[in-house]
Amino acid sequence: MASVFSKIIAGDIPCFKIAENENYFAFLDINPLTKGHTLVVPKVEIDYIFDLNDEEYLGLHQFAKKIAIAIKKSMPCERVGVCVMGMEVPHAHIHLIPFSAMHEMNFANQKLILSKEEMQAICLKINNAFLEE
Repeated sequence: MASVFSKIIAGDIPCFKIAENENYFAFLDINPLTKGHTLVVPKVEIDYIFDLNDEEYLGLHQFAKKIAIAIKKSMPCERVGVCVMGMEVPHAHIHLIPFSAMHEMNFANQKLILSKEEMQAICLKINNAFLEE
């Protein structure tokens, strides 16, 4: 059975897509810790990130770096944090979280509730920064 991320990639579930290429896909987390919290996933459905072959693993991180640079340029933050947990969805993924204080990276924090319009505006800002690179 396809993961929720595979359904998002296929267009069966809507998302706020930041960018994609042949192998990777980036979209806003719908339960963000901070504004601009983005998920980066391989298009191939593999549950555990360390089960990706070396080429897929390195490609995922190279793509995530480009997305992180766009997030840093477009969102008010000191850094973009990286987190890989992989427990919530059985599809390898990287969390990119813009933050200015360590406590903002805590997944126990209450998630933000943003309107569709806010999410679209954030998505557009990051996407525009990505396209400028």
